[in-house]
Amino acid sequence: MNAHAERRLLQLAAGLACLVPLAAGTAGVLSGPGFVFRGAATTDLDSHFRYLSGIFLGAGVAFASCVPRIERRGARFRLLGALVVAGGLARLLSLADVGAPSIGHRFGLVMELGVVPLLLLWQARVGRRYRTPDTPAPVSTVGR
Repeated sequence: MNAHAERRLLQLAAGLACLVPLAAGTAGVLSGPGFVFRGAATTDLDSHFRYLSGIFLGAGVAFASCVPRIERRGARFRLLGALVVAGGLARLLSLADVGAPSIGHRFGLVMELGVVPLLLLWQARVGRRYRTPDTPAPVSTVGR
């Protein structure tokens, strides 16, 4: 497959994956815990749930901002992906600690610890294919 076609497929896959945090984040912001929980919610639970839903929505927007030039957005894509994987690891801890969640949350776990890491690897591959020999890789300033 040529680099352009692979880039297009990655853009499509990443764009589709963005729909999850965009839709779930919006629903959580608008509905609060009622989006996933049918019982009465305390004001603190409602506030915290909507706050986290806003972060999730923001992550979806940030991921979507990577799609048009995905081959050049590696650093942003990796940072966002690392946040999602960290959330997935926290969800995995919950699964081990209190048991399996509902199907929607299990779907989230697959996205967070399966799909997102695969997209990160794919983006790195596409980024390497688009980097010209005279274009150096970005140099990290972390730890300097």
